[in-house]
Amino acid sequence: MDVTYLLDSLNSAQREAVSAAPGNLLILAGAGSGKTRVLTHRIAWLNAVENISPFGVLAVTFTNKAASEMRGRLEHMLDRPLGPMWVGTFHGLSHRMLRAHWQEAKLPQAFQILDADDQLRLVKRLVRGLNLDESVYPPRQVVWFINARKDEGVRSAHLDTPRDDVQVQYQRIYTAYEAACERAGVVDFAELLLRSLELLRDNAPVRNHYQRRFSHLLVDEFQDTNEIQYAWLRTLAGPQCSVFAVGDDDQSIYGWRGARVENMHNFREDFANVEVVRLEQNYRSTGTILQAANALIDHNSGRLGKNLWTDAGDGEPISFYTAFDERDEARFVVERVQHWVEQGGRRDECAVLYRSNAQSRVLEEAMIAASVPYRVYGGMRFFERAEIKDAIAYLRLVCNRDDDVSFERVVNQPTRGIGDRSVAQLREVARERGVSLWQAVPLVSGRAGVALNKFVSLVEQLSASCGDQPLADQIESVVDASGLLAHYQKDQSEKGLARVENLEELVGAARVFSPDSDAIEALSPLEMFLAQAALDAGDAQGESWEDCAQLMTLHSAKGLEFPLVFMVGMEEGLFPHQRTLEDPSQLEEERRIAYVGITRARQKLYMCQAENRRLHGRELFTVCSRFVGELPTELVDEIRPQVQLSRPVYQHPERATPSFLQEQTPYTIGQRVHHNTFGEGVVTDCEGQGKNLRMQVNFESEGQKWLVLAYANLSPLS
Repeated sequence: MDVTYLLDSLNSAQREAVSAAPGNLLILAGAGSGKTRVLTHRIAWLNAVENISPFGVLAVTFTNKAASEMRGRLEHMLDRPLGPMWVGTFHGLSHRMLRAHWQEAKLPQAFQILDADDQLRLVKRLVRGLNLDESVYPPRQVVWFINARKDEGVRSAHLDTPRDDVQVQYQRIYTAYEAACERAGVVDFAELLLRSLELLRDNAPVRNHYQRRFSHLLVDEFQDTNEIQYAWLRTLAGPQCSVFAVGDDDQSIYGWRGARVENMHNFREDFANVEVVRLEQNYRSTGTILQAANALIDHNSGRLGKNLWTDAGDGEPISFYTAFDERDEARFVVERVQHWVEQGGRRDECAVLYRSNAQSRVLEEAMIAASVPYRVYGGMRFFERAEIKDAIAYLRLVCNRDDDVSFERVVNQPTRGIGDRSVAQLREVARERGVSLWQAVPLVSGRAGVALNKFVSLVEQLSASCGDQPLADQIESVVDASGLLAHYQKDQSEKGLARVENLEELVGAARVFSPDSDAIEALSPLEMFLAQAALDAGDAQGESWEDCAQLMTLHSAKGLEFPLVFMVGMEEGLFPHQRTLEDPSQLEEERRIAYVGITRARQKLYMCQAENRRLHGRELFTVCSRFVGELPTELVDEIRPQVQLSRPVYQHPERATPSFLQEQTPYTIGQRVHHNTFGEGVVTDCEGQGKNLRMQVNFESEGQKWLVLAYANLSPLS
């Protein structure tokens, strides 16, 4: 078989990675270096050259969309279906494993998956049921606590001895939460991975089976793995297994949700004879953009190290705009977007990146005022919309009557006279008897009992009406007979019409739903559809849109690329964020976020700072971000220089102070000073000369202020 086509389109480093002999490999894939191409070609190479059966390959990605695209590319490259191959997310693969071994995992065969919203609703119910104050024990914080413990592999029974009363109650809620999930036969996303890890760790026959089966594990976005995902991979990889890990430690920006960049460093210690291959040729950005990114990230310590380059030429310099305030910054961005369109570009080729969601408001106002269509990337996703979640809850009750979360969601949706007091009474009975809400309904008397029994009858009728109908017809029947469709049709506003269209789209999704070829035969098509819906709800995929400018946080921009990119709010305390300034590790992650932002740009990059910014209800007099100061001067073209200063760069106290300031005043940047009204502070910036010389001082009690030196009456402090 001629396999030269697998290497012909690759550069030398990519060929080295794809054609390496079986063994453990760490692929340091820089931004825009073709890591997805390398990963898919590696799998094809293993199959076509090393004669590795698809049955023996497991590939992990971070989104279901990426997994689907990978499988499609592979089947196209090899011109045959790859049914036995396991390709999916950590959660998707764990779910598949638990479906196959539900008995060994101590789960009911038809267990359901709680998404994030359902999990929150369950925790709220438990907090109320334990008579705890939600202001002291916020349900969202409790959810974070539970998920964080599960990501660490810690059950409620294994928690350390609580240090205080708050920790005692958190442990109590966690214990009640586990019991409620066990009783209802449901698992959350964190539980999928933890239960799967426990299955592999504690059940030798299951572990040995998968270690013998999978001779090759391939992992994408390795820098984003957390503690339990890494443990899952290590447990799954048998002594004869080859692990192909692809990642970029310079793009590890999710530490706040548990990602551990240390996993990339530990990989070479935890796995034997690891070969490292660096993908450094970039196919996305200009040479100038890459030089800037390299210079910036080089300020981080402990990197595995690589240097991005391109043969596509240097391109334009980076443009730095110093705005007067946030409105001037937004105006500048809108004008540049309009100019781009006038020159023949599209609005959707333009991305505005910011560190904080709060920054979008002024940008949106400017877009609206200038009639520039825009989109805030990462909005509400299909399976997270209220009307879809309502329909899914009915369908889940049809499959599993003991699903308390779904029961509570739709017991009075549409309204049927079952108020909070009735539900609270039902909860109390269920808690006392140790049964599900469904099982407790016959035990409730009076008007509440009558209304609840009518709801039970409705669900039974829905179940009976489904019968042996095709999946789409089942869903259409439930949506109609439950009253949801009529309920939303009453609202003739655009929002109401959109909700109706979404319910119709749910039926359409069922019509094209194709269960996995290896799906467990014991599951009905509806159960498989609901499981897939819950998994898809965990994906952070955007939707197609009209031609419009893209607004998004820097975190949301990871994995995307645009010809024209704006990085706004390049100011100390905003980016890098104020809370990271005293923590070296957090500051390095902020720098990696900046690196990700820079490498999103293909042709042109703008950076913007506002001298004055009103944010969170406060007016701030800003200092330019250190990240701008860390870029080579020759790569940056300043559009509106501050008066008499070549660049408004961040000044470290130990760096040189402008000579004119040294000549005219006794002050240096970093000098402590005293003001009769504002108290003590530190000089952080300066501009102008002579009588117009101004200094920016960060006062301990009053914040940052610009002062004209001739009138400020400042006194230097030692």
